[in-house]
Amino acid sequence: SGIWLKIYSRCFQPKRTIWAMKSEQTETVSLGCAALHDRKPGYWKKEYIFKQIAAVKTRVMRLVKPVDPYTGLPCKNKEAMKASGLSWIIVLKDKNGKEHVMEKANLSFKDTSVTILWYSTSWPCLDTLSTLKLFGVTPLLPVQSRAPSKNGPRRCSLIAEYHLANMTGTSAAVGADKLVQLFSLNPGLLVGLWKEKNEIAFVMASLHYHQLLERSTLGSATVQYALLPNKPVLDDVDPEYGLHDYDLHLDMHGGSCTYLCGTFKSLSCRKGDIENGYLRLTVVSLKNNMKHLPLTGTVGLSWQTDAFKGNVQDCYVMDVTLLDATGKPFWCFSAPVYMEPSSKASSLYEYMGHIYTTDYADSEGKVCVELIRLEETKEYFIVNFVLYISTNKVNNWYGTNY
Repeated sequence: SGIWLKIYSRCFQPKRTIWAMKSEQTETVSLGCAALHDRKPGYWKKEYIFKQIAAVKTRVMRLVKPVDPYTGLPCKNKEAMKASGLSWIIVLKDKNGKEHVMEKANLSFKDTSVTILWYSTSWPCLDTLSTLKLFGVTPLLPVQSRAPSKNGPRRCSLIAEYHLANMTGTSAAVGADKLVQLFSLNPGLLVGLWKEKNEIAFVMASLHYHQLLERSTLGSATVQYALLPNKPVLDDVDPEYGLHDYDLHLDMHGGSCTYLCGTFKSLSCRKGDIENGYLRLTVVSLKNNMKHLPLTGTVGLSWQTDAFKGNVQDCYVMDVTLLDATGKPFWCFSAPVYMEPSSKASSLYEYMGHIYTTDYADSEGKVCVELIRLEETKEYFIVNFVLYISTNKVNNWYGTNY
């Protein structure tokens, strides 16, 4: 207790007010015997840990308050992650119950997401694995002056769990190059397998910034953090409440390269466009060639290991951030997707080339993208981009009944 009292007093000087404290907690800390004997064993240790955690939370909350008007997300996410000491690990569990922890990871930050890449020379055999768990990890006592210790006490927050049994048979194959084949697992996970050995080459996770800190820090080692539902406010004056004034921030990238980054304002849907339980929001229309969008560079998903690196063409990561009329994040995701050749022929005289499609779907909505690849320049142009939002999502969010 004497050691912890000295540590506490050195870190938290008397009358220092860097966090909100109740009046009974503001007593002057004395190094004399009275302070030792007046408290139960372990009191100063617990107080030190509690206030260190509270001080870190205060710093993090201060950083995530400023919001980017274009994305509707905190504009200092990267700084907040660093202040909290946040990192990510994956835990592979084999069929015998043994767990393999993969720590080493490369990070790539974008406007609205972070991409995490794990690779190793000692992956367990794929055939022996049953599950993969993705965790956010924070040190119990983060220290700003140095990197968190891997051997120190840490807290784990479960973000997602994936089943790997029969992965190649049940997961979507999204592309391949000469060395690896890629498989997509929802939400936002990509597993690369060596072609010749059918063993894991790397694992890549795409995490959207929306509530990333909460999901990475506030869950437990066994239970995911439950996102807080939106409190609907019904507007009886507007007959099309919840159908208009959506803003979309879109980012398409493949590791270090960004192929498209843009914001689309005032997206809307008429009641007559609601079909099969979905609202239709048209971002780019096939009929309006003035708004067709080119993708910059050669589209592909970059990967690397200690010994090899490559690029899987026609694959990329799509970040979607849809804001409601008040600027609040309404539907957000970051996911690896791929462009698939279509059997349709182009009906546009301006473009001579093959048509490709990209599709994404989850429980809240769908994305349908149509692109044309120009034969002469090898460029891609987005000629049709439509968001389909579940009416259940809209009704729960706005308190409407579509």
